[in-house]
Amino acid sequence: MAEEKKNSTRRVLGEMLNYKWIVKNTAFFLFLAVLAVLYIANGHMADNQIIKISETGRQLKDLQYEYKTIKSEVMFKSRESEMVKAAAPLGLVIDTISPFRIKKVEH
Repeated sequence: MAEEKKNSTRRVLGEMLNYKWIVKNTAFFLFLAVLAVLYIANGHMADNQIIKISETGRQLKDLQYEYKTIKSEVMFKSRESEMVKAAAPLGLVIDTISPFRIKKVEH
């Protein structure tokens, strides 16, 4: 019984895989091949996009760190004591006389 099933399966496969059947379905096989190529290409493109996204994320983090560093430097250098230190070599000093108002004298 089992031997008959094997023989019948081989006979059916033999009938399906004959030359006429293969030639008749060549267009379908080509279609499947094109789909396989597109599927593989899509996978490669997705991998490349993921790599680009992660690289852009790394660049963004680097720029954020640089922004924070420069911002803290600017905040530090804009303090009055640091401004005085920076202006000292130029001969500039803070005026110790308080400002006064000029009044217009009318006759």
